Amino acid sequence: MKFSKLQATGYDFILVDARTMEGKWSKLAQAMCDRHFGVGADGLILVQNSDVADLKMRIFNPDGSEAELCGNGLMCLAKYATEKGIVSKTSFALETLSGIRQVKAYMLRGKVSQVEVSMGIPQFQPERIPVTLTLALSLEGRGLPHLTSPSKGEEEGEGEMRQSQPILHYPLVVKGRQLALSLLSMGNPHAVSFLSEPVANFPLAEIGPEVERHPMFPQRTNFEVARVLSGKEIEARVWERGVGETLACGTGACAIAIVAQLLGYVGEQVDIMLPGGTLTISWDRVGDVLLTGSVKEVSTGEWLT
Repeated sequence: MKFSKLQATGYDFILVDARTMEGKWSKLAQAMCDRHFGVGADGLILVQNSDVADLKMRIFNPDGSEAELCGNGLMCLAKYATEKGIVSKTSFALETLSGIRQVKAYMLRGKVSQVEVSMGIPQFQPERIPVTLTLALSLEGRGLPHLTSPSKGEEEGEGEMRQSQPILHYPLVVKGRQLALSLLSMGNPHAVSFLSEPVANFPLAEIGPEVERHPMFPQRTNFEVARVLSGKEIEARVWERGVGETLACGTGACAIAIVAQLLGYVGEQVDIMLPGGTLTISWDRVGDVLLTGSVKEVSTGEWLT
């Protein structure tokens, strides 16, 4: 089986053209993503045929679980499909478990150097994240989470963001550490905590697994810690559900940028500086969140089945 390995801001994926293939993809992901006995990657991405878009993306984590969406994965698939001739255009639609996403590949000397991804509209309803607030309140013994107050137009449901009041600064104690979590879905669940200290000092390996698997998140969650450097820059680290700490995360970067906007820290465009590189996020609070970043091919090979 032929494969290619690509990375976007240090987040690496194994990509397979599975349009004419069947397989036990969960077990294959566990085997191929192993960094000692396999190829080594943060995930396995399958390119499949779609009845509703140009192509379909399926993504499996190293633990074999299937993820709904991944921004860096979308960027890698856009480069892979464009350069392998699977698609004949640089702007096209991809079907994911979280709906259809638009991608646009930017060419430089015949190769895809950057990709812009339309990441969809953020969701704030507890059931869409999902998060069980009643359970969380019972576990923590605290008052109601902070909710922003919608305007009259918002109460009437004008615009996707206005479907629900964002849950901001929800208090949660993990291993004696007080966290203020802001919760949303970018097609997958996210919990964002802003810090006053450098993110490098945060014990993410200790706190991350506890937040990911906290009972208030029935499908687990991705967890981001971030610090505002200016109105244009935020530094961050990400603990990904089913993966652990990664060098970058597209949906995580979007979640951070959205929360930062809602809290008044930044404007409509911000650079999220992650250990693997920088992702640029744009959002007008009405339409889709736009993610832009660079992507590279690392290697190609054959997996012996």
